[in-house]
Amino acid sequence: MSAWILLRGLTREGRHWGRFVEHLRVEAALSGDQVTLLDLPGNGRENASAAPLNVSGMTAFVRSRAKAAGLKPPYRLLAMSLGGMVATDWAQRHAQDIERLVLINTSMRPFAAMHERLQLAAWPQLMRAAALWNDPLRCEGIIHGVTCNRTDTFDDDLAMWSTIRRVAPVSAKNALRQLWAAARFRAGERAPECPTLLLSSKADHLVKAVCSDRIAQQWRAEHKQHAWAGHDLPHDDPAWTASAIAEWLRTLP
Repeated sequence: MSAWILLRGLTREGRHWGRFVEHLRVEAALSGDQVTLLDLPGNGRENASAAPLNVSGMTAFVRSRAKAAGLKPPYRLLAMSLGGMVATDWAQRHAQDIERLVLINTSMRPFAAMHERLQLAAWPQLMRAAALWNDPLRCEGIIHGVTCNRTDTFDDDLAMWSTIRRVAPVSAKNALRQLWAAARFRAGERAPECPTLLLSSKADHLVKAVCSDRIAQQWRAEHKQHAWAGHDLPHDDPAWTASAIAEWLRTLP
């Protein structure tokens, strides 16, 4: 039995995976795999921890949490956005820990410029969200608009996300520390030793899809792109995301 570890992105936590986790568990259960949600320092269950100012510090943190949870390597890492940077760092520096790697709508140097990693058109909305950081409903509504293209679940999402923010708030300081770490992170140009899949959204309004495409080309990894989903691909189309991962796994030895 293999252990799947899921890592979310900037200021997001395990509960933000939403319905995707159940879709993945259905697919993963075919091979008896375990699914575990770990939070980055500063987020979710770890919101009392200070976020490191570098991705390597985040890697060390979640690696220690995996060990403390009794999870046995090698792991299968599935990560999104900032979590994808942590997962990449983990796979490149501790190759023996990771047997499969799935990165969703992530971006990193040296494969993309800053304006591609965080699109200029999104900056005004992000600034508004920062100004309303202590207003859960309004802040999460802005984040939803920037990251999700699916709107039929908006009311339910807003209720859940604002509750998460009230119960386990991410401090503005930790949000800035995470953003700083993400901006400074530079991945190795050499591909991780494990099989790697990149998933991206063609209509991502936060991170340009070309970021994933360049990583896939450099690493000669498989890349699947969704036609209409936003940055939060597992939210917008959880069934497609889980199915794409399952199909990829079936092609591997």
